[in-house]
Amino acid sequence: MDKAHDGNAAEGRKETAAFLKAQLRAALIEQRLAMPDRLQRADLLQRVMRIWMVGRPDTVIGAYWPIKGEFDPLPALHRWKEDGELLDEPHRRRIGLPVVNRTHKTLTFHSWYPGCPMENDAYDIPKPKDTELIVPTLLFVPCLGYSAGGYRLGYGGGFYDRTLASLQPRPFTVGLGFTDGFLENLEPEAHDVPLDAILNDNGVVWPVG
Repeated sequence: MDKAHDGNAAEGRKETAAFLKAQLRAALIEQRLAMPDRLQRADLLQRVMRIWMVGRPDTVIGAYWPIKGEFDPLPALHRWKEDGELLDEPHRRRIGLPVVNRTHKTLTFHSWYPGCPMENDAYDIPKPKDTELIVPTLLFVPCLGYSAGGYRLGYGGGFYDRTLASLQPRPFTVGLGFTDGFLENLEPEAHDVPLDAILNDNGVVWPVG
């Protein structure tokens, strides 16, 4: 009887936590979409991102197509790709966007360039159509929210967690978000893996120092 009671109580706590997280996600999306200076903040984050990438050895970088008011990393990455061509690098710089694997609920990355053919995935998010499969060594990840220690709050689908668990070697992961997304009291769950770095429109948030 006690075990059943404990089990029900634990299940109830889980449901409450999930409900509160869903409410937090909805509030953060609404706040981001209503941000009056989002374009100015995006310009600042573009600059932070470009400076941060200087000197990185990576030639294959994964990113994302922005949705729900997310910061758009693609202009900075396109500039990075063009800079590589000017430097006449022996390895061609490539940018990858995610394609959802419905069966495993993971992401693979396919080559993207401005003007490349696109189609919508199962979630109505544009993805590259019939372009080359690539494996990024650096991955830019959108942050709906984030906290000290490099923890990220996403939309709850778990795609990035499963993808990172399956990619070998694991890419260097960098979260991108606006200053408004910082959460002081975000409690990481057991399966949450911290990001290697987080950038926002003020600069590098993580690692600190």
